[in-house]
This record gives sequence, C-alpha cells and structure tokens, in this order.
Amino acid sequence: MTSATIKLFLPRGDAKSLRTAEISNWTGKAVAAPRTELDELLRREELDKSGVYILSGTDPLTGFPRAYIGEAEVIRERLKQHKAKEFWITAIVFVSKDENLTKAHVRYLEGRLISEAIQVGRFTLENCQAGGSKLPESDREDMEVFLSRIRQLLPVLGSEIFVSIAPQQSASKQASGQLVCRIKGAQAFGQRTPDGFVIFRGSTAVLQERPATLRRQPYLVQLRNKLVTEGTLTEQDGFYVFTKDTEFSSPSAAASVIHGGGANGLTEWRTEHEKSLIQLDERV
Repeated sequence: MTSATIKLFLPRGDAKSLRTAEISNWTGKAVAAPRTELDELLRREELDKSGVYILSGTDPLTGFPRAYIGEAEVIRERLKQHKAKEFWITAIVFVSKDENLTKAHVRYLEGRLISEAIQVGRFTLENCQAGGSKLPESDREDMEVFLSRIRQLLPVLGSEIFVSIAPQQSASKQASGQLVCRIKGAQAFGQRTPDGFVIFRGSTAVLQERPATLRRQPYLVQLRNKLVTEGTLTEQDGFYVFTKDTEFSSPSAAASVIHGGGANGLTEWRTEHEKSLIQLDERV
C-alpha cells in the first residue's frame, strides 16, 4: 500500500464529532459525522458535489454490522432520503475537491465499493447490487487510485468495512505466522490480527461443550450458538466447521470456541514446530 500523509480536521475538537480528512497530493476529500450531527453534515458545502457515501451501523434484528453504500450527483439530497433508514449511526462521504467526479465516475466507484464490501464480508449490505459504469481506461485507472485512498482513510475515520479479516501476506509470512490449535480430533488454523485473532475457514471445533462450561462460562455457549445460528459454524462429520474466516477478540477466545470450554490461547495455539504463542512472544 502507498504511504500517505493524512490531514484530519476536527471543527469541534472532538474525534467522535464531525471531521474531515484529506491526503497530500490527492484531489479527494472525506467528511464524516455521527447521525446525531446529520443537520450539520448536510450544511457542509462539500455535500453540494457528486460523490459516494457509506452509512454504517447495526442491524436491529440480527445485531450484525450493516451498511449502505451509495452514490449521488448531489450528496446532500440523497442523504436526506436516508433519514427513514433506522440502522445507520455514522455517515462518511467522499467527494472530489476539483469537482472532476462525473455521474459515470461515482457509479463506477459505488459498484467497486459494493463488490469489495461483499468480498470482505465484515458488513451485511442494504444494497447488494450496483450497475456500476463503464469508463475509458484512463478514467478507470484514476478511479482505482481514488478507491485506494478511500481504503486508506476509512479505518482512520473509524470504519473497517474494507479491512480484510485475515490480512493478506506473502506465502512465507503466511506460513510462519499461521498457528494451529488441536483437541479431540478437531484442528483449527489461525493467526493474530491487529484486532485480535482470526480462525481460518475450514478449521474445525469440537461439537459438544464441556459439562461445566454452561455453568462456568455461559457466555461461551452463547457465542458458539450465535456462530451456529449465523452459519459461521456448521456441523459436519462429528465436528463444527468454520464456513468463513472469523475474528475473535483474543487467542484465548478463539481457542475456547475450538475446545468447547475455557482454554489458554497463549499455550494452545502452536506453530508447526510446536512452539506456543507465549514462547513466540517471549522471543520478541
């Protein structure tokens, strides 16, 4: 990823409040605000322009992260139409400072953003289809640069909608960073992430919780049941199988799901040479 110098401006001095973000030598600009400051956001002159926007929050029925990705020639008027959507609590808008984004450009950006969000899978989308737009080759390359800057700014603005759960690494780093957790025939593979620990798709976990788990760790039973309900864990050949890469808050949280009971992730996750995670940490 290209290095970047990011300029953040906090009109109220509050990082949770309305803020703008720019990158040196980039013609784009981002404006983000919580829903509680929608009126102030709508008064911004940037919203007179064409651009793309992301509304994010939590699905009130499932409790899962949910987002709406859209485009408009006049962002202000389109955002007004989304007041009826209950789920969203944050809006992030991207426009061009030189006003060079046409309708075709923003449609292309919308289509690419929706496709990428579906592929990453962190959020469910309200709108899963976008017509996109065919652009000349030179314009397409310009929009890909614009997209790369959007990806850089979103985590800074508090959104990980395009951050892959399992970080992309070279083959050598992937091999050295991958860990395995085994118990009673179940075998799971994973690695640490900036936000915790990820278990990779295809890993297995024991089917039954330990007898004392319900009494001592009811939250773990609830977590496993949630993973089953949402389809992340499916029963197969006497084990649970992970249907997708799944992130947990810590190595121990991940190992406990595999074990069906409390587990110390620092000792249960090991390399192919049987070095535990705590041994690897001690080398640093």
